[in-house]
Amino acid sequence: MAKLNIKPLGDKVIVKRVEAEEKTAGGIVLPDSAKEKPKRGIILAVGNGRLLDDGTRSEMQVKKSDEVLFTSYAGTEIKVDGDEYMIMDESEILGIIG
Repeated sequence: MAKLNIKPLGDKVIVKRVEAEEKTAGGIVLPDSAKEKPKRGIILAVGNGRLLDDGTRSEMQVKKSDEVLFTSYAGTEIKVDGDEYMIMDESEILGIIG
């Protein structure tokens, strides 16, 4: 993976999805058309926090390299140098794994 030259702003984060499962729990190999897009990813970059009414910034609850869960419709997918990433609001993240 090449170096990502995107810096998210505010409460945005950049996430790289983890790979989809190749097999079901019963051992059946899934074709690409049957795979669901994973709802897990690794945070590659975080913004500097949401701007509050008093002019200060809220602290981000996630950090670079956290593995996170998010909803199916979270974020905006982007392609950079052939690699796929997602930009999403911190509020679209459901939880941190681990």
